[in-house]
Amino acid sequence: MDSGRLLLFSLSLALISPAFSDSLIRITPDRLRSYKLSREDGLYCESWRYTVETNDAGFWRYVPDRCLQYVKDYVTGERYMSDSEFVADDSLAYAKTVQIAGDGKDVWVFDIDETLLSNIPYYAVHGFGSEAFDEASFDEWVNLAEAPALPASLRLCRELEQLGFTIVLLTGRSEHQRKVTEKNLLYAGYSNWERLILRGPADNGKPAIVYKSEKRRGLEDEGYRIHGSSGDQWSDLMGFAIARRSFKLPNPMYFIA
Repeated sequence: MDSGRLLLFSLSLALISPAFSDSLIRITPDRLRSYKLSREDGLYCESWRYTVETNDAGFWRYVPDRCLQYVKDYVTGERYMSDSEFVADDSLAYAKTVQIAGDGKDVWVFDIDETLLSNIPYYAVHGFGSEAFDEASFDEWVNLAEAPALPASLRLCRELEQLGFTIVLLTGRSEHQRKVTEKNLLYAGYSNWERLILRGPADNGKPAIVYKSEKRRGLEDEGYRIHGSSGDQWSDLMGFAIARRSFKLPNPMYFIA
């Protein structure tokens, strides 16, 4: 992503503009109407988000009705951007302690959705996590290949490359979405990844935590050393064949087991 596009994305989040750019799904005025949270709801929703991000809540299906405004304000505001920057900074601080062998086997694994790419333009017109997930409409959004980069993750990815890490992308998207996913990643400013791993036919029906663990095990069997892993879901990071350090990005909109 060039500096102009990065600035546009950052400003649109800060100002909650009607669109992330002219080419992206527009956030309608009805969705942007602001409602002031009561102090009681604000406190409740802060605590709810804490239990979600720490995985204390375990499985959850929807954002509570009383927290819809809170989640919208969070993911379109400065706090979400700041939290993501802190995660990137912590990741980079750890990465700088790793001794890179120079054989191309020192790996950092990234999830894609809500980790490298932001689907906030989609969720802005689908309730910010308050509606049941509709795979068909989400696939239509994916096919546009216009999801913007999460700026903190784009910066982290580039700095990891400079340090000598091999970048592997491990996503729950399906194999038939490979071309549009690659197109979107390039559109958002990403490049030079070593491998893009998507769900094949044999992976259908597997919980994310199992699918991603198996793919990481496969990397290890090939001799890769997984030093770091970044994802917005605990199922991106947990299971077996886990990274030496894992870094959880914020996402109070949905949960994937």
